[in-house]
Amino acid sequence: MRHPKSLKGFDLADIYFMPIGQPGTGHLAMKQLQKIFLQGLVTFLPIALTIYIIYAGVAIVDSFLGDALRQILPVYIPGLGFLITLVLILLLGLLLNNLLAGGIFQKLEQKLTKVPFIKAIYSPLRDLMNLFSKGGGPGGLQKVVLVDISEGENPIRAMGLVTRENFKDVPAIEQNAGDRVAVYIPMSYGLGGFTLMIPRNRITPLDMPIEKAMSLAITGWVKAEKNEGEIK
Repeated sequence: MRHPKSLKGFDLADIYFMPIGQPGTGHLAMKQLQKIFLQGLVTFLPIALTIYIIYAGVAIVDSFLGDALRQILPVYIPGLGFLITLVLILLLGLLLNNLLAGGIFQKLEQKLTKVPFIKAIYSPLRDLMNLFSKGGGPGGLQKVVLVDISEGENPIRAMGLVTRENFKDVPAIEQNAGDRVAVYIPMSYGLGGFTLMIPRNRITPLDMPIEKAMSLAITGWVKAEKNEGEIK
């Protein structure tokens, strides 16, 4: 509809007034739009971050040999350094599976770990890689457990990963540990955690894959798939 009046030379007749609908319609529409945006954001961010992390990882690995290959090859294909690095790692793994080569590497490693500064860096990194690569084998994460943090009939519990069940290689701890196991308690929403020496009678084994336990711990158990029958 047209407004019949003018105001100080401004012709209000040229302005069209449109109905805005029922009271609160704009607020509801904004809330709906906000909900749709958040749904899109929740879907987009994990995909974008995954792609970015993969891209960054490939770029870092590619840079290991990429700079050298650029000096040798007349034309460098992006990603070639990454592919060659993967091939070299595969060849190294095949070589270490050979008994003779594996024995030679172990002797070299023993000499390497005797160098003080190198030992302080190399040994923890090697142990960390062995921890996750060996899975349920000796020297790796062995099983998922619930740890009784407090006393009483209904104690507070935390989920942990048994990293070792004896301390024979650490006599100072073995003499005072008693019947205890080392349990790693991962932290949520971050990389880190802490290790506790827990009495064996205060842990309850869970029938759950280690990968699933780590996924739940890192996300703070925000979303757990139901009816999987993993926890017994």
